[in-house]
Amino acid sequence: MSPPTRRLRKFTTVLAAFALTAAACGGGGDDKEGDASGAVDEKVTITVGCMPAKSQPAQRKEWQEDVAAFQKLHPNITVVGKDPFPCADPKTFTAKLAGGQMEDVFYTYFTDVRKVVESGQAADISKYTGSIKQFPDLIPSVKQLYSDGDKLYGLPRQNYAMGLIYNRSLFTKAGLDPDRPPTTWAQAREYAKKISGLGNGTVGFAELSAGNQGGWHFTTEIYGQGGEVVTADGKKAAFNSPQGRAVLQNLQQMRWTDDSMGTKQLLQGADVQRMMAAGKVGMYVSAPDEVTALVDQFQAEYEDYGLAPMPEAKGTLLGGDGYMFNVKASPAKIKAGLLWLEYYALTPGQGQFNYVRAAANKRAVGLPQPNFYQGRTAATDQDLRAKSANVPVANYKPYQAAVTGIPGKLEPPNAQEIYATLDTVMSAVLTRRDANIDQLLADAEKKVNNILLRAN
Repeated sequence: MSPPTRRLRKFTTVLAAFALTAAACGGGGDDKEGDASGAVDEKVTITVGCMPAKSQPAQRKEWQEDVAAFQKLHPNITVVGKDPFPCADPKTFTAKLAGGQMEDVFYTYFTDVRKVVESGQAADISKYTGSIKQFPDLIPSVKQLYSDGDKLYGLPRQNYAMGLIYNRSLFTKAGLDPDRPPTTWAQAREYAKKISGLGNGTVGFAELSAGNQGGWHFTTEIYGQGGEVVTADGKKAAFNSPQGRAVLQNLQQMRWTDDSMGTKQLLQGADVQRMMAAGKVGMYVSAPDEVTALVDQFQAEYEDYGLAPMPEAKGTLLGGDGYMFNVKASPAKIKAGLLWLEYYALTPGQGQFNYVRAAANKRAVGLPQPNFYQGRTAATDQDLRAKSANVPVANYKPYQAAVTGIPGKLEPPNAQEIYATLDTVMSAVLTRRDANIDQLLADAEKKVNNILLRAN
C-alpha cells in the first residue's frame, strides 16, 4: 500500500448543530415500520458514490456491466453512479457532509467513519443487514469500525492490513527458506544479517524515516508490539511506553549493532520500492498491494516476493474504505443500497470479486486484499481467487493464514502531524549511533500532546 498521504483523508469536525438537523430529518434507519427482509417492492432510484472516473475506462466499463446485471436482477431498482475524482476529496467532503449533500450510498475512508457518525449524517442500517448473506462472516474489526454501540452505519469495500513483504530470491541466496518468513523480531534480525551479508549493497531490512512515512511505520510497528500511539480518548500521546521503546531498540540494534540496514537512511516509500525491485532489499513493512506497485511501476516479477504478517503481531494497522448511507434515505433506498453493495462489493465471484473477468482483463488476481471475511465466506473467496489466480498465491500463505486473526487498529487522530513528529524519532535512531531513545520519546510526547490539545 502506498504512503500515508493516500490513506488518511483528514477533515475538520462537523458542528454538532448538523447532527440535530439530521435527527430532525428523520432518516430511513429510524423508520420503525420498515421490514428487514431486504425486498424492494416499489420502484426506487439510488445514487451511489465513487463510480470509476472516465480516466479509468476499464474499471468504469466493469462498473457499468455490474449495474446492468444488477438492474436485470432487480428491475425495481435504478442505480445512478456519481464519479467525483478523488472519491472523497477532503476539500469538499466536510461541506457536502454538513450540507446533507451526500449520495444515498456514499463513499468514505475508514478514517472518516467516526466523524461521519458523530455528524449525524449517516443512517443506522442495523435492522436491514439480515438480508446480506455474507454479513455474519465479516471480521470483527471491520464490523466494529462501522459500529457505535449496537448500531451499524456502513459496510466495507476495500481493506488492507499491514504486514511484511520480503524478497524470496534473496532469502534463497542467503540460505533461508522463502516459505518460512520470520515470526519473531529476533528471527527478523537474524535473517536481515544473513541477507546483508550477501554484500554488493544488499540491505537486510529497510525502514522509512522521512516524509511522515517514518511516523506511519512507527505506528504500524508499535501496534504490532501491542502498544498505542494515543490514548483511547484521543487526548494524550501513548507511545512513550515499553512498546514504543521496543520498536526503536529493535531498529537501533539492526542499524548499528547488526549493520543490516545499510548506511543510506531518511528513506521514503518510493526509495525502498526501487531498492526492492532492484533486488537490494530483503524485507520491509508494507501491505499486500505493494507487490503490485513493484511490478507495475518498477517492472519487477510477482514470483520474487512473499508476504507475511508482522513478526509477533499483537495488532496491525488497518485501513481501507467503504460505504455509508445518507441519513435522509428512505427504508426502500437503504434496502436497495444494501442489495447493490451485496452484489457489487460483498459477494465472492461477482462485482469487484469477479476474478474471472479481472484475470481476462490482465489485472492481478490472487493477492490477499481485500481481506475482510472469515469462516465460510473467506474460504469461498480464497478458492475463487485461486482458480483465477495469475500471481503466485502460495507466496502469500503466511500472511493469509494469520492476518484475519490479528486485531486491526486505525491510524491515530491528527495522523499527519503526529507522523511528522515521529519522523524525527525514527530518523534520529537510524542516523545517530548515540541517539537517546528515552529522550527522543519524551520530547516527541510533549509535541504530540500539544498537537492533540489544539485539536481537542
